[in-house]
Amino acid sequence: MTLDATTNTAASAPFTGRVSGVLFDIDETLVDLVAAMTDAMVSASAHLLPDFGPNDWADFSALYMADPERYYDRYVDGEFSFGQQRGLRARVVFEHLGVAFDAAAEQQWITDFELAQPRSIRAFTDVVPVLDALDAAGIPYGAVSNNVHDYQRAKLDQAGLSRIEVLVGIDTVNVSKPDPAIFLEGCRQLGTLPEETIYVGDNYLIDGVASSRAGLHGVWLNRDGKVPPSDADGVMTIEDLAGLTLLLGL
Repeated sequence: MTLDATTNTAASAPFTGRVSGVLFDIDETLVDLVAAMTDAMVSASAHLLPDFGPNDWADFSALYMADPERYYDRYVDGEFSFGQQRGLRARVVFEHLGVAFDAAAEQQWITDFELAQPRSIRAFTDVVPVLDALDAAGIPYGAVSNNVHDYQRAKLDQAGLSRIEVLVGIDTVNVSKPDPAIFLEGCRQLGTLPEETIYVGDNYLIDGVASSRAGLHGVWLNRDGKVPPSDADGVMTIEDLAGLTLLLGL
């Protein structure tokens, strides 16, 4: 179900009076990570690609974020360290471009990237209004992320979202999404039952479907207007976080 803001009313909102808490994904849900990472890629790579223009950097970022070798997922599974997956993903891009990128250059790239990225971390513009609405309604909220707690804690704080106190990372319960345990830990920390909790995230499968299968109400945040899967598995769709306030009748 895609929520239609033109016809929804508080009385018809699907979750009016039925939800006691909300959990959010972080990257590309609360925080514009793609923009921050693109800025960091330019900072770390400009000396190696001095003739690159805006379109070139957009292509660089797109290939890095596509992560065709699944290095980030393999980091989550424990195969690589966080820094290693950064360098390996960069190596794929530089190899594609035919640019020399030896071990020393890779290590320097990782260092430069990690220094640059925090400077560009920003929350999406629709985040603070929805948190204000949840606060006004007395609905507690938190975050469940497929990254480690302390790294994501620093990211939320850098984005001006220190008000999000409940935060579950993959090291909190030593599992990652789509494992139900990570969602259930978020509910436990919020003090809400799964069936009374919404989970909002930008990944249809590991956020929307997985949280629904864990017993929560999965909501897919489809900021980019992707075509929804034909089999929605009971997952609702919103196009921005303002849609969440409509779901809740706030």
